[in-house]
Amino acid sequence: MAHTNESVVSEFVLLGLSDSWELQLFFFAVFSIVYVASMLGNIMIIIIISSDSHLNSPMYFLLSHLSFIDICQSNLATPKMLADFLVKHKTISFESCMAQIFFLHSFVGSEMMLLVAMAYDRFTAICKPLHYSTIMNRRLCIIFVSISWAVGVLHSVSHLAFTVDLPFCGPNEIDSFFCDLPMVIKLACRGTYEIEIVTLINSGLIASSCFLVLIISYTIILITVQHRSSGGSSKALSTLTAHITVVILFFGPCIYFYIWPFSRLSVDKYISVFYTVCTPLLNPIIYSLRNEDFKSAMRKLRNRHVNFWKN
Repeated sequence: MAHTNESVVSEFVLLGLSDSWELQLFFFAVFSIVYVASMLGNIMIIIIISSDSHLNSPMYFLLSHLSFIDICQSNLATPKMLADFLVKHKTISFESCMAQIFFLHSFVGSEMMLLVAMAYDRFTAICKPLHYSTIMNRRLCIIFVSISWAVGVLHSVSHLAFTVDLPFCGPNEIDSFFCDLPMVIKLACRGTYEIEIVTLINSGLIASSCFLVLIISYTIILITVQHRSSGGSSKALSTLTAHITVVILFFGPCIYFYIWPFSRLSVDKYISVFYTVCTPLLNPIIYSLRNEDFKSAMRKLRNRHVNFWKN
């Protein structure tokens, strides 16, 4: 990605989370554990779903793709953040910064759409159970995944198209641990009011519309579940609780940033840590560890490997 001749900034300085060496070591230890747990958990989800025929359903197909997105997101900013905890001067090149912005918004946009697809899957399973297998076929699942990636990439390209050619010739310090788009735009050498508005509308529109669709969908599903028998609704309610928890924890910080994208507080970068580093851990913890079918498949896979090594 080449930038214009007006740009003289070849790299940005990341101020990180703290200036304290002791606190940085503490953060390094904590976030290293979170990163490893996120990677192992999401990789395990993909392996278990692909190896167990009982999990060959649309919900788990979409869940495996959600894990793949979380793996990509985990490797986007976290390794760089962990490495920067161990050095004094934290920098990122202009090209790497633009790439980080592109991939971050691609993954976030894709995950939003995938969560909508998973909500539709639960809506069909609970509200139209007799037609579920006909409606939620493999072809539709592939279409959902393709659309989620397409929306994510288009969402990201629309941001980058306005950002990559901005002239950067002055300050180059970003008060964060990654290339936060609003903070990068603020560093441009000319007025960026129009770009800020476009960014706000673009990001806010996709986040708020997805969140609204999810709230309406889960409200209808919960009303439907209340009219079902206690035995069947108990399992459905447990699954719904996991889905709704992920939606709230994912969209909460996201919508917060899009409401005040260009007026950041000092505490916002710590919220960004949860959004970029901790969110990929939600999938293994909430979706998988609370799912009886998944835990059963995990036990079968473990027993299969134990028996293999015994023989």
